[in-house]
Amino acid sequence: MQVYLVGGAVRDELLGRQVTEHDYVVVGSTPGHMLKAGFTQVGRDFPVFLHPKTKEEYALARTERKQGQGYTGFICDFSPDITLEEDLGRRDLTINAIAKAEDGSLIDPYGGQADLNHRLIRHVSEAFSEDPLRILRVARFTARYRDLGFVITEDTRKLITSMVQAGELNTLTIERVWLECEKSIKDGEFATFLKLLNSFGALGYICSAIASKWSDTLFEKIEKQQHFAHQHHYDSEVSFAVLAHWLSPEEIEDLAAHLKLPNQQTLALNIYHQLNCDGIAQLHPEAVASVFNAFDLYRRPERFSLLIQLYNTLHLGNNSVDTLSKAFELAKGVTAKAFIDAGLKGPQIKDAINTRRAELIARALKSESC
Repeated sequence: MQVYLVGGAVRDELLGRQVTEHDYVVVGSTPGHMLKAGFTQVGRDFPVFLHPKTKEEYALARTERKQGQGYTGFICDFSPDITLEEDLGRRDLTINAIAKAEDGSLIDPYGGQADLNHRLIRHVSEAFSEDPLRILRVARFTARYRDLGFVITEDTRKLITSMVQAGELNTLTIERVWLECEKSIKDGEFATFLKLLNSFGALGYICSAIASKWSDTLFEKIEKQQHFAHQHHYDSEVSFAVLAHWLSPEEIEDLAAHLKLPNQQTLALNIYHQLNCDGIAQLHPEAVASVFNAFDLYRRPERFSLLIQLYNTLHLGNNSVDTLSKAFELAKGVTAKAFIDAGLKGPQIKDAINTRRAELIARALKSESC
């Protein structure tokens, strides 16, 4: 049994970047041998095992043969006769097809080191076209390493364009699409990710409304705001939500439904859109009160942090954040007890609470402007 470090860990180590996770490929072993050695099997379609101590992933060397459309429908062979070179040959990009032996030597049958040195994104083989998810992965990796000057080779770009034109993206599940989007958001390069998808003719698959509005100016605005959010370590929802500035409420609903967005992403989109539409930037008391109510901040005060992050991103550090925070602190202190004690009932209590909160918000905003 031979064990090799593979994939992103080798790539990032050679690039001098921080390695965050380690994946290993095992040559010459079987599931039975792995289980006997204390590993825990977690893979269904092909055997992947967790190390008994480190819990890092160890996958048996395998080959894949396509038997259908999309990124599913592969027949895997993971017999102990599969070689390391055969396993590396099924991978997407040459820079991801480098292995490191336990003695530190590198195995690089597809020229990944040369492509790293020349800053090239290149597919390993024509088998790349069997998995349309790789279109999104190319965009994500190119965006992630754009500061290093990586570019996509012409042959790879042509192959991707042909896959898009053939409708291969339609075979992907939206959950896998969102996962690639989310990884790019966490990289802080989602704007570039979208720009690359647009250059492939694939952006419309993510969001037709964004694709129809796309321009260099739009890219620059999204990029500026997302970099601001990333530099300040804001939630990933913030980076995604800046798209809402250019979408209508109907388009936001369509985007959320199409990507089957988690609730927090949808909430962020809607908050960001309302921050743009309701005059809160000018700290109008009615607008501020409306936003606080619209997103149920009094019952869900943890959402206020998200609102402030989105406000900061939209206005790039506007000094009025402290004023908003003061207004919210005052308003959320209003409870029903005083109005119940005063003899109010039913809808009267709700109206009185809203009126009092609006008064406190207006007072806080006025005192800060004086």
